[in-house]
Order: sequence, then structure tokens, then C-alpha cells
Amino acid sequence: MARPCVLLKYGELMLKGRNRGRFEEYLRESLRHAVAGASAPVRISQRPGVVVLSGAPVDELLTRAHNVIGVSVVQPALRTGRTVDDAVNTVLQALTERFGSPDVAGPRRFAIRAHRRDKTFPVGSEQLAARVGSRVVEEWGWPVDLGNPEVEITVEVDQREVFVSLDKQRGQGGLPVGASGRALVLLSGGFDSPVAAYRAMRRGLRCDFVHFTGAPLTGPSSTYKAYALVRQLDRFQSDSRLHVIPIGTAQRALATAGAGNLQIVAQRRLMVRTADALARELGAQALVVGDSLGQVASQTLANMATVEQAAELPLLRPLVAWDKEEIISEARRIGTAEISKLPDEDCCSLLAPPRVATRTTPSQLVNVERRMDLDELVPKLLADVQVHVPGAA
Repeated sequence: MARPCVLLKYGELMLKGRNRGRFEEYLRESLRHAVAGASAPVRISQRPGVVVLSGAPVDELLTRAHNVIGVSVVQPALRTGRTVDDAVNTVLQALTERFGSPDVAGPRRFAIRAHRRDKTFPVGSEQLAARVGSRVVEEWGWPVDLGNPEVEITVEVDQREVFVSLDKQRGQGGLPVGASGRALVLLSGGFDSPVAAYRAMRRGLRCDFVHFTGAPLTGPSSTYKAYALVRQLDRFQSDSRLHVIPIGTAQRALATAGAGNLQIVAQRRLMVRTADALARELGAQALVVGDSLGQVASQTLANMATVEQAAELPLLRPLVAWDKEEIISEARRIGTAEISKLPDEDCCSLLAPPRVATRTTPSQLVNVERRMDLDELVPKLLADVQVHVPGAA
């Protein structure tokens, strides 16, 4: 009797050449985190270009595997012996498990896709497909349709066994978390920054998070949202850290220092400057923000350039060319949209002027920032940081 398992396949990693081993190690680490705490011990078996998961129920393995960034295809399968007869019998078993019987299923167009990862297997891929297909025609009476099948049956031969599958599901894709380095995400309570964080993770960045709250001028609602958002995003990388920094008093000081219509840009520069210092303490190599070009007045090209010059580290904007509809659609897909909808007291709108300057330059902020004495202010802000581990709750 064939045994169930889940095959994981990756796309971009196949292009990494001599560096592929390093990327695969990051993927294995992500998988170990993903299956930790499963209802039964999970075995992770590496094959050329494929990872095999087994041990826990298939439905549970599928759910956990779908959260692993770096996996392009998640494929439930049956594993069997390395003979043609085993392959034929397992295909028939899979069809029976899925459809019951030919009488119940009715006629369906089908195709066999056979692939030998191990070329020492004595039967070629086309011959194997023909032999399996002929038995399906004989037992089930289905017509063959290689161009547009209703049922696609995959038979894969590797060095140890044969895998049979009737289903291929899309994975998260991208590069394994950590393979590209480490970044610090400036996380608000809106739709944009959580999606930016996910897209950064998908390019191989392990992300820490910093949330600026308007405390003591606002309540804790935005912190609760940030905590919930990081907990949701933690599904994709595990061990996430959320750093919460109260900035309300500093925002009021900016207003008192005469920021005027520069208030929003001045606040963002202060946040970026503070996040930059925190990121360097954490060993992060870049900052990530949820800016989308022209989406709001503070995200004009001129204002983006002014804000960016407050950082020493690279400032990454994964959503710079996305529109709001695209961002919200992605937020729904990754499960952050409903959290982002919740009401909160956004520190960015705190003390916002009636009109926001849209064409700023760093030189316009010189006098305001000089009055603030940023060299002393930033360490004071960092001294008040609170660190949370949402995924451990």
C-alpha cells in the first residue's frame, strides 16, 4: 500500500548554481520551524530539487507547507516502490481515493505526466507514461487528452521510490527567509507596511519590526494592532520581534519647534533616523517601509527623497509602484487585511497640519531638527523601546 506524503518544489532556487546549497539550508531551517509542534513527528527528506514531508497527516502538512516562503509548489502525493507495477497500482489507488469508482466519477479526460529524476530507472518517461495510461484506460475507461486534461496524473521517479500525485498547489514562492540578510520594518497599523514586510520576506529578508506609537498622547490601540499584525506575519518566518517606541512627546516637540506644514515629513525623518539606529543595533542591513509613490501627500518623490536622507542604511520600498487596490488585495491574501481595518490612533496623523508640504528638501528641515537636538533625542527614544515576541504567545 502506498504511503501519503507532501512534495515541496522550488522555482528560483533552481537557478542559484553553486550557491544553491546555502539557499537550501535556509529553506530547511524554515521548514523545521514550520513543522515544529505538529501533531506527529515530521520527517523532512531532501532530494534533488524536491523536499519530501511525511509523518503527520497530509492536511496538516499542507497547511504548514503553504506558509513556507521559498516553496513554489506544494504537492500532496503517494509514495511507493520503484517499479512500473508499483507506479501503476498507486495511480489506480490514487484515483479510487479521489473519485471512488469509474461509475461514480463518470468519464474524464486525463493525461499522465511521467518524469525520471533518476535516469537509471530501466523504463523511459514516455514508456512509463504509456504503460500507466493504458491501465487507466483499461480500468477506468477514460479518454486520453494530453493538451487539456480534466485530470492530470503525475508520476515521478527518483533514486529511492516513485511518487504519484493528482494535485499541484501554488506555494508562497520567492527566496527562503534569511537568505538575503536581515531588515527592520517600520510597521504602522495600516494595509501597506505589513504587505511590504511580507514582500521583503519573500525576497529572502528576515524581518524585525518597529512600531512608533503616539503615546503618551494616544492610547495603546495601535500597539495592539501592530502586535496582531506581527503575529500574523510570523507564520512566514517565526521568532519575529516587535519593538515599540513611544514618540508622542517628540512629535509635540517638533510642532513646538515650528515644523508647520513640514510636520509629517519631519516626523517620518525622525522615525527613520531612530529606526536606522535600532536596525544597526540589531544587525539589520536595511530598513523596509510601506511607501507607495504618490499615494498620500507625504509620499511624493521629493518627500520620499527627503525622508530617505535621514537614514544611513538602505531604505527599501517593496510597494513603491503598487496602487491601493493591489496592496489591499495582497493584504487579504496573506491575512493582514482584517487586522488593518481595525480602528486605532495613528501616530502619523497626530498633530498633522491642515496642509502637508509635498516638495520638501532636507535643507528645509535643518532649523527644526537643530532645535530638537537629534543626537540626544534618538538615544532617549531607543531607551524607551519595548520588545514583544508575538509568535511566542
